[in-house]
Amino acid sequence: MNTIAVIGAGTMGNGIAHTFAQFGFNVNLIDISKENLQKGVDTITKNLDRMLAKEKISDKDKDQTLANISSFIDIPSGVKNVDLVVEAATENENLKLKIFSQLNDICDENVILASNTSSISITKIASVVKNQERVIGMHFMNPVPIMKLVEIIRGYNTSDEVTEKIMKLSEKLNKVPVEVNDYPGFVANRILMPMINEAIETLYNGVAGVYEIDTVMKLGMAHPMGPLQLADFIGLDVCLSILEVMYNGFKNPKYAPCPLLVNMVQAGKMGVKSGEGFYDYSESKKAEKVSAQFI
Repeated sequence: MNTIAVIGAGTMGNGIAHTFAQFGFNVNLIDISKENLQKGVDTITKNLDRMLAKEKISDKDKDQTLANISSFIDIPSGVKNVDLVVEAATENENLKLKIFSQLNDICDENVILASNTSSISITKIASVVKNQERVIGMHFMNPVPIMKLVEIIRGYNTSDEVTEKIMKLSEKLNKVPVEVNDYPGFVANRILMPMINEAIETLYNGVAGVYEIDTVMKLGMAHPMGPLQLADFIGLDVCLSILEVMYNGFKNPKYAPCPLLVNMVQAGKMGVKSGEGFYDYSESKKAEKVSAQFI
């Protein structure tokens, strides 16, 4: 594989594009918004500058990585003559089905179609594609250039050949691919989201405060960040979406989102990206100040 199309220039999309480009692949970064595309490229540049400052890459590496990335504002132009498409659009089932239906119509039948979905069924996504054996999940972790894991999700009809190709491709990115089967939440979020949800329930029930809950998990369980801080980092809207997928998929009340999480999302408190969640990010992007509503 030489040329990769990445659909979506948001947090995950620009991270995936950055990673492929850094390892020598030609990347077509696609987003229908020119503004989002520019923000995506700007983010990649800033992240490369950080790596340069830490002497992890050279000036030549930075320049070559940026040179490997081309920007497109429409899918048909961006996926022309590519070997792999990685969809990294918003975690919305209808949107993903629309994108894959479009890819089915315009991509060569040999092009592998991957989704970076964190919870939506790969089998369901593949249902709108004729050659379903070429559809697979490629779930990167955030921040993509740093995190080693790639969850490789096999849909019901995903072929052994496609799975092996994506496993090997992930290793070329200096990642550790782990193959899992297609069930709601896969492995990472099936375990992570109930923990985050329980942390929110613990806060909701008045057992302890934001800082106290996160401190217990960091110092007592050796987690690099507390679950409430992590929820803010992921995005509370994303956490809610994943929990709803698992709740609807399993019909098990243990996956039901905490009412506090639902209310915060409805109020626009999404975490880092909105400036406030369980912590206040108006002065710093670090989780240093607990949101006023929880003091």
